[in-house]
Amino acid sequence: MQKTIELVRRIHILPLGWAMGVILIVTAMAGSAMAQYPALSEYQMTRDAEIALAKSAAPANVSSRATIKVLTPSGYQVAREGENGFVCMVMRGWTAPTYTPAQHRNLVYDATLRAPICFDPEASRTVLPFYELRTRLGMQGKTPDQIAEAVQAAYAKGELPKRDTVSFAYMWSADQVLAPGGEHWHPHMMIFAPYYDNSMMGGNEIGSPLPQVSSDGGTPFTVVVIPVDHNLAVKAQPR
Repeated sequence: MQKTIELVRRIHILPLGWAMGVILIVTAMAGSAMAQYPALSEYQMTRDAEIALAKSAAPANVSSRATIKVLTPSGYQVAREGENGFVCMVMRGWTAPTYTPAQHRNLVYDATLRAPICFDPEASRTVLPFYELRTRLGMQGKTPDQIAEAVQAAYAKGELPKRDTVSFAYMWSADQVLAPGGEHWHPHMMIFAPYYDNSMMGGNEIGSPLPQVSSDGGTPFTVVVIPVDHNLAVKAQPR
């Protein structure tokens, strides 16, 4: 904060173009300083409620035999071992898009988001570690930029599995909260399709009920979303 104040005091002695540049930098610094994570407790759920919500990510014939993970103060831990290779869990705001759309990156600071998801066996191997890393970084208080940089560095160094195949996950929960204000959106399939862009899906409008690249297009972390019928949504069943 003291450095920011000192920059502001010196702006008046700079040429106009430089001064405007510094103003933009100071504004960005101030905005970054204002963004703060809520307490970790606000991201957490009771164990039984989280297990029930995780299971609602997929049809019962999948989730009933899947491994279930729940969030703890030290990251995700297995609450129940499965037998079909799927892994179900409830993602939080920390797993927001790494690069695009940029306006969604600050969802990391929203403790109300709940994104039940059930990864198929291939995604459990190649994609789940990516989301778990993002979660750990968010829990450490890293900013969206720092998360993106750390993920890119980990992938480049081989610390994350290489994305060279297409895999998928169910997100069919009727109780998912994917945006501020409690928006549930459509039950949908998440397709992890490295390096896809939206033109490869037909250029469908983002947010429409059609297949679309929803985030991180053109990168190893591309996500394609395919909405499904609302009647397929799965309601969480308390234990």
